[in-house]
Parts: sequence; C-alpha cells; structure tokens
Amino acid sequence: MAQAGLSNLPPLEERPRPRNVSREEALQLEGHRHACHVMLYAPTTAKLFERVPIRYIVLMMMRFDGRLGFPGGFVDTRDSSLEEGLNRELQEELGSSFDTLAVTEKDYRSSQAREFPQKGVTHFFTKELTLEEIETIEKEAVFAKDHGLEVMGLVRVPLFTLRDGIGGLPAFLSNNFIGNSKSQLLYGMRTLRLLREDQIQDAMWASQNIQF
Repeated sequence: MAQAGLSNLPPLEERPRPRNVSREEALQLEGHRHACHVMLYAPTTAKLFERVPIRYIVLMMMRFDGRLGFPGGFVDTRDSSLEEGLNRELQEELGSSFDTLAVTEKDYRSSQAREFPQKGVTHFFTKELTLEEIETIEKEAVFAKDHGLEVMGLVRVPLFTLRDGIGGLPAFLSNNFIGNSKSQLLYGMRTLRLLREDQIQDAMWASQNIQF
C-alpha cells in the first residue's frame, strides 16, 4: 500500500538532482530558502585504547528528529549575511562560545541548490579550532537555548576503523543523516584531508554492507 502523501511524487530517476553552485549564484536565486551549516574540527594526539590514533575531532549533533546533522540552520539573506545568520544559529544551538568563535567568510566551502521537493540552498562551512575550544563548546552546549529541544546533544565522528572493519567510521556512516549532511561530512574529510581517500572508500563500502 502506498504511503499517504507519496503517491503523487515523481519516480526517483525523474526528480531533479541538487546541483553545486557558487556562493554568488546561490544568493541570486529567487524563491529559495537558505540554510547554513558548519563542520567544527580540531587536531588531537589522543588514541583509542592507547593504540588507535584519533587524529581529528569532528563535531556533529543528534537532532530532535533522531537524525545526525551539522550545527546551523535556516538564515534570512534579506537582512543578514550567511555568516551572521549562521552565527546566530550557533549561539542558540551551541551556546555562548560563539560570542567569540564566530564563523567568517574564510570558513565558507560550498553551496548546493535543489528544486525538489522545495526550493532551497545549503551552504557548507568548515572551521578549525583548538582542542581546548572544542572541549569548551562541548561543555557549554548543554546550557544552550536549544539543548534538549532542537538539539539532543553533540557527538564526535569516529575518524578511524577498528580491526573488525565495521566499528568506528563504517558504523557511524550507517546512521540516519538529515539532508545532505552525510555528503558534507565526506566532502569535509576529503577536502581537509582528515583521512586518506582509500580509508574513506573502505569505510563507505563497509557501511553499505553492515548487516544488523
């Protein structure tokens, strides 16, 4: 039986795919809602079980709908810049740390426009922080306005694969992600070279073959 509300949708192969656009092109689109999200990361010398190097901490968050995503949200480009709107969202979701740790235009990475099911543009930022700054954000996030409401908590992305070939990043990638946040995570890992390409490919393959 077809689910209510889905019977009128065109087949997947006929739906328009999101397309990469420049920042300038994105801001000139008419009738599109704009959303900005940021991947916060920091280098670390920590090791799991004193033998598995972690190398980088990458923050994502568990959303109110049970899906993983990056901090951020919708911004109104009519009265503020992308960065101003994003920083307001970060203050609500992550707390007072972003009174000083503001995302700037130099942290901008990419934009992707979609026409289906609603017109929208997602803008992606990455910002490198120190380990101390990351830990401060994690501590203060529980006092943020949206904690326990829109944000259930912050999570660290495991940038390693355990000996069983499943634990770590492969298992993490098998979770449910909101929108294009999974592709943004992969894009961030690649462009920032947080992992080698073969490590990413192996983790992706393993995540698609996990049997629960």
